[in-house]
Amino acid sequence: MKRFLHAALLVSALLSLPSLWARYGAEKNGTVAIVIDGRALWDQARTAGLSPEAVMRHYREAGVTGIGIYEETVNDRINRGAGLYVAGSTLAAAFPTAGFLAGWHYTTVSGVEAIPLPQHRVYWQGNTWIGFPRDIASIPIGPNTELLRTAYRMGFYIVYRPQNHRYRPWPVTIPPEASAIAFAGNEALGWPDRLGQASQSFSMPVAFIEGAPQLGLKAFTKNHEVLRLFSLNPAYQLNLAPDVAARKYVLAARERGHRLLYFRPYPKASDTERFLSELKAGLERAGITLGSPKPLVFSPSGWRLWAWPGLVAGLILLFLAFPVRLAVIVTAGLLVVAFGYGQDQAGPLLAGLTFPALGFLVRPRNIITWLRAIGYTLLGAIFMSALGSTQASMLALATFRGVGLLLIIPPALVLLSQLPKDDWRETLVQRLNQPIRLVEAMVLGLALAAFAIALLRRGNDAPFVPQIELLLRDQLQALMIRPRFKEIFGHATAVFALLAPIPNWIRNLLIVIAVIAEASILDSFAHYHTPLVVSLIRSLNGIVAGLILGLLALVLFRWARKWLWE
Repeated sequence: MKRFLHAALLVSALLSLPSLWARYGAEKNGTVAIVIDGRALWDQARTAGLSPEAVMRHYREAGVTGIGIYEETVNDRINRGAGLYVAGSTLAAAFPTAGFLAGWHYTTVSGVEAIPLPQHRVYWQGNTWIGFPRDIASIPIGPNTELLRTAYRMGFYIVYRPQNHRYRPWPVTIPPEASAIAFAGNEALGWPDRLGQASQSFSMPVAFIEGAPQLGLKAFTKNHEVLRLFSLNPAYQLNLAPDVAARKYVLAARERGHRLLYFRPYPKASDTERFLSELKAGLERAGITLGSPKPLVFSPSGWRLWAWPGLVAGLILLFLAFPVRLAVIVTAGLLVVAFGYGQDQAGPLLAGLTFPALGFLVRPRNIITWLRAIGYTLLGAIFMSALGSTQASMLALATFRGVGLLLIIPPALVLLSQLPKDDWRETLVQRLNQPIRLVEAMVLGLALAAFAIALLRRGNDAPFVPQIELLLRDQLQALMIRPRFKEIFGHATAVFALLAPIPNWIRNLLIVIAVIAEASILDSFAHYHTPLVVSLIRSLNGIVAGLILGLLALVLFRWARKWLWE
């Protein structure tokens, strides 16, 4: 029976691979654009007393290939000398016979005529003043055409940044020179009741800005191609050394599928030059070219459906590892969680909950147990990737549901498999009365502490990431595709537990903790916006690093054991 199930696993994995090959082909385009913020560029030119064209030329020589050009507000045009803006009360007091209305706001800026508000016109001293009953300084009215045309003439990739506003001119006119659209602010154009009209006003790709959710953006992603945009918060960037910030941009392009690298220059020109130099060098090392990025286009292959027989075979193997009554409860529980919580992601979630545990459900004997567990986990990664890879998930518009469950349920399954099948109460009492040596207690305590940290601290935005860990991450990411620390320590725990001369009950508990590494591998593949090759290399690096660390821990333990007890 088990031989048949294992054969089904292998056949199912092989038949699923063509769907992953199709995804690999869609991920191969590595062209990115380094985009400078247009407002920052304009301010820099004005501060230095240079023309915007001169500053653009400087940045193009430094490697910048794109410019983010904002839609201007009334206040933006006033600040660059394109008109006047005066309170009606001030004008009425200065020119009482001209007809200005106190309480209104008057301007000579062109383009405000399209603002959908009541207007009052006054012709005075050769100027036409248009008045409005409310302050219109923050209302967007169109692009800085001078900056836009200059950038287009110089061959820059233009990311146009329109801004939503209740009283903005409508319909919206998007300049044809734009190559992509990245909405400014926290709302997409037309939110909340004109999204359909706004979506029809242009055909360029839209930018999905990581870490900056925008209301209504999904209405555009249905009918427009999408480019992932990475940018650092300006205040946060200033706290980073230029080379550290540059490495974060390289990481975003190399490992997270970002194609628009949007930055703001540092106050010091030398810092910006250092940032750009490090960024270009990092992209070159990663084999990523600069140019006009192409949106990701991916259609799931029908071959992905072959993953389902593999999932069923894995679930049956899990069933057979438990006594019948417990097996029914466990299997039914997994199905309820997968289809009830995972819903349209039931298949990927089921793979993530089942396969990390399979290799450790048998009695652990030697290092082969660890290798078998890795094999099961990689099969689960194939099934998860085949079923979960869609254009939306690869763009991170749809994210995997159940990351926390991956770190809880597989270890719980392994722990359940270790319960005695007969008198478990007597066995538990014996374990509680079991004498334990100091070194064994220290080993178990360290492993339990690592397990707790893995559960409580997930992701880079956790509340307590040690500074030393952040520094180590940054240095490792500059040299390689960094493995997850959970995988390193989890694999090391498995290697140590299977080879060290320790009591069986401690070994079993360490194996439960070691399952975190297998679950973390599936977690890596559940980040669908990360290229498959990157996730695979990350996992292999974690396996090798964990093996080395586990063997080092074993040597130290044997030395301590001999020194203390012999």
